[in-house]
Amino acid sequence: MSSKVYFVNLRSDSKKTNLSNKIRRLFDKAGLKEIIRKGDHTAVKLHFGEKGNNAYIHPIFVRQIVDKIKENEGKPFLTDTNTLYTGSRTNSVDHLVTAIENGFAYSVVGAPVIIADGLFSKNVMDVEIKKKNFNTVKIAGEIYNSNAMVVLSHCKGHELAGFGGAIKNLAMGCATAAGKQMQHSDVKPEVNSEKCIGCGICVNWCPKDAISMNKERKAEIDLEECFGCGECTTACNQRAIKVQWKSNTDVFLEKMAEYAYGAVKNKKNKVGYINFVMNVTPLCDCVPWSDAPIVRDIGVLASLDPVAIDKACYDLINSEMPLPNSRVSKDIKPGQDKFKHMHKNVNASYIFSYAEEIGLGTKEYDLIEVK
Repeated sequence: MSSKVYFVNLRSDSKKTNLSNKIRRLFDKAGLKEIIRKGDHTAVKLHFGEKGNNAYIHPIFVRQIVDKIKENEGKPFLTDTNTLYTGSRTNSVDHLVTAIENGFAYSVVGAPVIIADGLFSKNVMDVEIKKKNFNTVKIAGEIYNSNAMVVLSHCKGHELAGFGGAIKNLAMGCATAAGKQMQHSDVKPEVNSEKCIGCGICVNWCPKDAISMNKERKAEIDLEECFGCGECTTACNQRAIKVQWKSNTDVFLEKMAEYAYGAVKNKKNKVGYINFVMNVTPLCDCVPWSDAPIVRDIGVLASLDPVAIDKACYDLINSEMPLPNSRVSKDIKPGQDKFKHMHKNVNASYIFSYAEEIGLGTKEYDLIEVK
């Protein structure tokens, strides 16, 4: 059975048809108002953009979603989780500063920003899912604790996933840093002894007591005891414990789908999705730059099904002509897979089939335009 995906284009000739008002109508038509009850603490899950990136969702559009949640008597807050890599969003202090500097101040968006996994990504809930790759997944505490969630996703390419939309936003964006490590890698962390200062923080944080200090006062990991949770990589202020990024691409996509499943498991009929198919850049908003868009701006989509909305966005992007002077070759024709062209070693569409298999949603959809 197919899911309904609603769509607004970017044409406008009056105040009534400006994009802000279209987004508000889209919210209602797609049934997002039905997921919110009076008093629901509602997470607005989005990406605030790395410093230097400018392709993330515009705060003015986010404000429309916040206002709609308030109209339905919910209590909205904007949220994301800290990053595993070193950047401008590694801890909650830097993350909040970045969010505000990128335009997500309360005076603009009308809602507070709460980093869902805490100061150093230690606010975590272990959610049991019993899937192929994971028995449990590590979901950020305040995302888990929220009553409802509206997931706002910027559709673009991604170096490891090929394509990034709602599923990636749930998977990486709702996971703690340790959860991100578990998705990215089948390899256990390593200590860089030159960077290690012997502070012992990692020893205290290791849930398996797998780390000790050697006679040179350097951390050592017992690989027999270590189960690769990645907690030590987030605990180390010196970044002396090396993050491992290696993983088979299909396995990586499966792990993402399973994390996305875990992120919404306790919110049946309480999650809605809005995807922005604008500024479709080759890489994620995590990089501190934004390359030229690969296709024209197409529109905004909404659904209650994360798989269906991502598949619809994927198809719309691939149906377009590539823009000149972009990363996609001018020889790529409408209908050809632009994400496979940019990220040759990734079969990005595999995630739709696997996500459907585990019950996250369906890749079959009906696209309905909202005027």
